[in-house]
Parts: sequence; structure tokens; C-alpha cells
Amino acid sequence: MSDKIGLFTGSFDPMTNGHLDMIERASKLFDKLYVGIFFNPHKQGFLPIENRKRGLEKAVKHLENVEVVSSYDELVVDVAKRLGATFLVRGLRNASDLQYEASFDYYNHQLSSDIETIYLHSRPEHLYLSSSGVRELLKFGQDIACHVPESILEEIKK
Repeated sequence: MSDKIGLFTGSFDPMTNGHLDMIERASKLFDKLYVGIFFNPHKQGFLPIENRKRGLEKAVKHLENVEVVSSYDELVVDVAKRLGATFLVRGLRNASDLQYEASFDYYNHQLSSDIETIYLHSRPEHLYLSSSGVRELLKFGQDIACHVPESILEEIKK
């Protein structure tokens, strides 16, 4: 039997405790879980990808089967194929997230029918937590310590 390999992707700009919760939960479902930091051309970047990657690696170092990767100009399905991942993991907070993610699932399935997408629903305490919300708090000088892992706070301070 082959290993179950998953890929959880996002811009993680910045990574939140909601992201960390999803990664921890997804890591229990797979023999290997890749966390892919992807450049999103539709979003203005807050932290450079190198800082996001460093902070994320520190935040997940307690998870032995998790590895962080990054990509600037590849489709998720191409990265999944390269890594041997047959599952894409996506997090959902609400119905709007489902509608948004389903549109990507449609195209991903067209590009690679052997890659399946699974969805994990956010825990209630993370339903309203978002990277954009955290960036807004930062813009106005507010404390975000309860919303992000310590390693992300360190990267933001740099």
C-alpha cells in the first residue's frame, strides 16, 4: 500500500492559529503532509515568502510528518503531482469559503482527475479568524498574539 500524501496550500500571509489547527488535524490523516506556501498574484503580500516559510516551519516543527514547501509560479495540481500528493486539503470557515474552494476544485479535477480534494471545517474558535483580519489589526497597531503562533510574531517583528 502506498503512502497517503496530502498538500495543504495557502498564502499564509500571515499564518494564523486557524491555519495551525488545520495543519495539525490534517497531519493525523496522512503519512506525509506538505504545507505549500503559494504566491497569490491577486493579493498584495504582507510578509515575504521566505519569512512566511521560516515562521511556518517553526510553528509545525512538532509535527514529524509535515514539510513546508513554497511556490511562486506553479499550479497547485502540478506541485501535488511533483510531490506525489493525491489529496489537496482545504479549510472551510463558512459557505462562502465552500463556494470559493469548489470553483478551484472544478479546475483542479479537470487538470488531474486522480487528485482528490478534502475539506476540513474550522473549529468554532477560529471561524472568524483570517489573515486579512490579522493584517488589519496590525495596520492599526493592535496586539495579534492570540491570533498567530509565536514564530509568526517573531517574523513580523523582524
